[in-house]
Amino acid sequence: MSESTFNPLKEGIDEIRSSWGWILVLGIVSIILGLSCIAFNVSATFATIVVFGWVLLISGVVALVQAFRTGSWQGFFLYLLSAVFRGVTGYLLLRYPLMGAETLTFMLASFFIVGGVFRAVGSAVAKFPRWGWAVFSGVASTILGFMLLGQMPISGLWFIGFAIGLDLIFAGMAEIGFAMAIHSLPNRAAVGAA
Repeated sequence: MSESTFNPLKEGIDEIRSSWGWILVLGIVSIILGLSCIAFNVSATFATIVVFGWVLLISGVVALVQAFRTGSWQGFFLYLLSAVFRGVTGYLLLRYPLMGAETLTFMLASFFIVGGVFRAVGSAVAKFPRWGWAVFSGVASTILGFMLLGQMPISGLWFIGFAIGLDLIFAGMAEIGFAMAIHSLPNRAAVGAA
């Protein structure tokens, strides 16, 4: 193979290696934020609902502006309907954040139950390699869904913040692992010699 061929791994390895520290810091910050969300899960739940409400309300205003900017009547009614749904939902989440948190938790619990049952049954029927893990995952999701429903309305207060915290912790762990992996990559000269 000639020296003039483009090798993306060889070309970008120094750039990737030089940014490993920033990725490591991002991972650590993600874990700290995740632990904070778990420790203050009720506050994190309400903050999430309020931010989600504002995003919906602002996107509703943007859709309303877009409705009047469209030239065709078909586009007008589509954007107008979207603006009304987004705006009303955003307003309701801002006005009643507790009810919004409970509703979202109820929807997530229903999703866990239905998705878990389908995953468990489908995996048991298909019996693909290592199908037992998928069955276990489905059963765990189903149990989680029933636990959330059984604790309603209390679970609506803490679950969303807790789930976001867990997600941030796992994302942070993945970022730290990625940072360590790219830090251990060989430098460009070693790749070029190979």
